[in-house]
Amino acid sequence: MIRHLVLFQLNEGVSRDEPRVQDAARAFRELGDKIPELTHWECGWNITDRPIARDFAINSAVADREALTRYIEHPAHQAAAAQWRAFATWVIADYEF
Repeated sequence: MIRHLVLFQLNEGVSRDEPRVQDAARAFRELGDKIPELTHWECGWNITDRPIARDFAINSAVADREALTRYIEHPAHQAAAAQWRAFATWVIADYEF
């Protein structure tokens, strides 16, 4: 199994209440039902105000590297990620467990 973690940071001056941000968050929430390679899918907004915290997180899992590639290349994932590129940066960690 591979765990796929993503932490998003909204760009300076961008609020999570903006419609485009809410639309992008919704697009990620819906991926769990759209991509068969995902064996686990959860995402949500950060609830703390610690200075090192990021704004939004994805915690997901796939069976193997090939499934991870199919997930990354899936059109629904590509479309959701494209929305975030307009107003956020992120870091990713993929590890086997």
